[in-house]
Amino acid sequence: MSPLFVSLDEIKSLLKRDQRLLGLDLGTKTIGVAVSDVNRTIASPLETIKRTKFKMNAARLMALAQREAACAIILGLPVNLDGSEGPRAQATRAFARNIAAEGAPPIAFWDERLSTAAVERAMIEADLSRKRRAILVDKLAAAFILQGALDRMNYRG
Repeated sequence: MSPLFVSLDEIKSLLKRDQRLLGLDLGTKTIGVAVSDVNRTIASPLETIKRTKFKMNAARLMALAQREAACAIILGLPVNLDGSEGPRAQATRAFARNIAAEGAPPIAFWDERLSTAAVERAMIEADLSRKRRAILVDKLAAAFILQGALDRMNYRG
């Protein structure tokens, strides 16, 4: 059995050929989901899950992990600008413990500071309407989080 919480380096050692990673941006109302390609170089937005009952959300996440052959989850951790962890980070860690108990693949946390702001800025620059931005922001933030982790995992410097 794999450990529940792992580092990015540990994820690299768990990976088998053609396995993907899921990226999650956990919000209070939605969960943005992204998926990597099988080479684990590019993150793509997958879907936005409306947060309802935990069991329903967990079941959807487990179904996506299975469908996408995801061997691990990269979960955005909303740390404060000074690096400390506040209530949102604690809630994210609690969510991670709960989905791990539901049989989730191993989970690694990724600092998501300013990820949503960066995605919002890019969508504004692309002249997307406010309505369109609201629809896309969560899954694009998940892709931003996952891409950051993929870039770090693939960095050879």
